[in-house]
Formats: sequence, C-alpha cells, structure tokens
Amino acid sequence: MEKFINRKYELGVLEERFLSERSEMIIIYGRRRVGKTELIQKFLTNVSGIYLLGREESEFDQLRRFSSIIASHFNDDVLLKNHFRSWDALFEYINRESEKRLMLVIDEFPYLLKSSSALPSIIQDYWDNKLRYKKLFLVLCGSSIGMMENLMGYTSPLYGRRTGQLLIKPFRFKDTMKFFPHYDIKEKIQAYTILGGTAAYLSQFSDSICIKENIKCKILRKDNFLFMDPVFILREELDEPRYYFSILKSIANGNTKLGNIVNDVGLPKGIVGKYLSVLIDLHIIEREVPVTEFHPQKTRKGLYKIKDNFFRFWFGSVYPYLESIEQGNMDFVLDKAVNFIERVIPFTYEDICREFLVEINQKNTLPFLFFRAGRWWDGGNEIDIVALNEETKEILFCECKWTEKKVGLKILNELKEKAKLVQWHNQDRKEYFALFSKSGFEADLKDKVLLFDLNDLSEEFEK
Repeated sequence: MEKFINRKYELGVLEERFLSERSEMIIIYGRRRVGKTELIQKFLTNVSGIYLLGREESEFDQLRRFSSIIASHFNDDVLLKNHFRSWDALFEYINRESEKRLMLVIDEFPYLLKSSSALPSIIQDYWDNKLRYKKLFLVLCGSSIGMMENLMGYTSPLYGRRTGQLLIKPFRFKDTMKFFPHYDIKEKIQAYTILGGTAAYLSQFSDSICIKENIKCKILRKDNFLFMDPVFILREELDEPRYYFSILKSIANGNTKLGNIVNDVGLPKGIVGKYLSVLIDLHIIEREVPVTEFHPQKTRKGLYKIKDNFFRFWFGSVYPYLESIEQGNMDFVLDKAVNFIERVIPFTYEDICREFLVEINQKNTLPFLFFRAGRWWDGGNEIDIVALNEETKEILFCECKWTEKKVGLKILNELKEKAKLVQWHNQDRKEYFALFSKSGFEADLKDKVLLFDLNDLSEEFEK
C-alpha cells in the first residue's frame, strides 16, 4: 500500500467542517493525478461515508450502480432490489437519511454531467429546499478544472450554494522529498525537475535506482503510463490538442516571449494568445512578470513558463523524439533527456530556493518579513529572486547558482550592480543580499551576506 504524504491542511479543513454538524457542500478540484481521490479516501478512513465514483456511462447505469453502493451502506435490501430511476429519487433518499451526520462524496463529477446535464439544477433544488437544513456533508470532486470552476461560476445553478472549496495543488518540493528517502538532496532536486509535484508521477520513480535508470524504465518505456500521460490529459481537456502540443514544445525549448512562441509555432498571434490563456486556466502554464510590476496584466514584460515540471520535461525531451523511441533509439533519447535536465535544473533550483525563503520567512529568521517574492528582469539583466516589503521598504536580492564552482565575491558584486537597476523605492529602501549555491562558497564571502547551500535547504525542508 502506497504511503499517504502530507495534505495536513486539506485534511484539517475537511475535519473541521465535518465536525461542525452544519450542512456543507464542498467542491474539491485540481489537475488529474495530484491526489484528490487519495485525500478523500484518507479522510474516509476515519469517517463513515458514501463514496460514489462517476463514470462515462449512461444515467441509468450510474443510478443502478450508485443504488447498490448506497443500499450496502444502509443495509437496505429494498433499495438493492429496486434501484433509483432518477436523480430526484436518489437525493430524496439522501435527504431522508441526513437527519444524522452523513458524508456523501461524488468523485469525477464532470463525468456525470456528460449523461445528466440537469444534475446541477437538481442538486440546487434539493439543496435550497431540503438538504441545507439537514446534516449532509456533500463533496463534489472533479479533475476537469474548467468544468469544476464553471460549476462555481455565476451562471451555474450551484452558484452561491457551495460552502467551501479546495483546490488541490501539486506538492511543493519539501513534500516530494518524502517520496525518495534514499536519495541525496541533489538527486531529490533532479527528481523534482523531472516529475514536479504530482503525486501519481512521483510514486512511479524508485530511489533504489539512479535518476537516469528511472527515466529509462519509468518514462521512456512505452508500457509505462508516464510515457504518454500528458497526451491523455490534454486530450481529455481540449478539443484541438495538436496546437497546444506545438505551443508547449516551444515553451519547453526556451521560447518564453509571446512573439517568439508565435514565430516558432507558425500560428497567428491572436490564436496563440487564446491557447495560452486556456493553458493558464488549466494550470499547465503560467505568465510570469517581474516582481516589482504594479500592473501585471498590462505589462509587456510577461514571460510564459510551463508550470508543471513533468509537462516541461515531457514536451522538452520526450515529445520531440517519439519517432526515435518507436525506432528503438533509447540511448539517443536518454542522452537528450539528460541534457535537457541539465539545461532546466537551474530554473528548478531557483523555484526551490524561493520555497526555502518562504519557509524561513514564516519563521521570522530573515532580516525582515517579506510579503511578495519573485524574479526580476529588465532587458538583458535578471535577478533570480527579489523579496519585498512595501510597508517597511525593505528588499532582499538573491542569486541562485547551480554550478560546480564555489560562489565568491565576484557574484555578490555583480548582484549588487544589478540591484541598482531595480526601480523600487530607490531613494529610501533598505537592501539585503543573499546567495544560494549548489557547491558552497569561497572564504571571501564570510559575514558579508546571507549564504545558503544545499545542506541548509535539506535541513530546513526535513524539519
């Protein structure tokens, strides 16, 4: 049995609301494979409840299957022999049984809507007139982010009815470390660079073999689900996935500006902009702007990046070489994958360093408390992390170096020169500097700046 990792906050939210005895309608959603069902199943180990899983089948078959599950829960032989013929009958039954606390989970809710488009209206009717006065703890869960967010939107029959929602996000690096207790910190960072924080992907790798062997056996083999999973996910969410594939491949290969993406994929700017917006809505990519920008939506400095590390890896080092894999040129593709990791791992390291800063910021161990942190760039100048406090006008500049060389005074001086270019309260701000290094530091940096190496990151994340 796989180990359940973290999700303490989400479990705490569910427990608090369950114990309140109030009627609740909670919507749980998030990308496929992030661990929504595992979260619900973990909660149900301590709470008696009914778990219904939607399938792509007819309404008649859904109701017959659900009748059997509900009948088994309540030991109802009559229902077992005479199944529900309508959603009204099902919710009328649930209404009668909700005088006491009852948890009802409907997972993969979007599948039900394909055969029963009126279901949200039916739930609205029963919730408004009956269920909200009872003790029902209703959870609607789904992986189609667009459909689940529409369910909460103004035009949905369920608008204003939900009492809470949980967007289940991929694990942070800190949490992914627990999947690989036998790897050292460098190997854990490599694994995160490849797999990101998606629980189902992380569980495929084994820390009993090296990273390269994991790639060969768990991703490049055609019988493993990681080999084509991004394709299946995008085909489930999108009508014309082939154009999205081209855009994602372009971004994975380093084209982050809109103009560069347009030129690379050969599609009109308006079409590319539309597809980028859809990918943002699906939480697959994100538009990043310099942290000091006051109007993020209006700035032309926005850069696009693939938010999901595995999608980045797959579109950068698997998708372009599918024909080579089919032809059996495994070593060639494996070398390409290793080269790709070496190219993108510095960006992953920056993300991890920012996560580290957030951790220690919450513990008040930095010179000041920051409220915003991110990258900064202008023209050809870039600073890996800039952390800000608008109220106190304090600012922290950070450089993150994933190199084999120790970091010395030269890097600090270059960072200080770039800091002068950052237009943010220049006349009266208080500046601090920090350096992160994979390979440690030279002696000339002692006591001049905040210094963090891989051991510092490892110790903090393992607390």
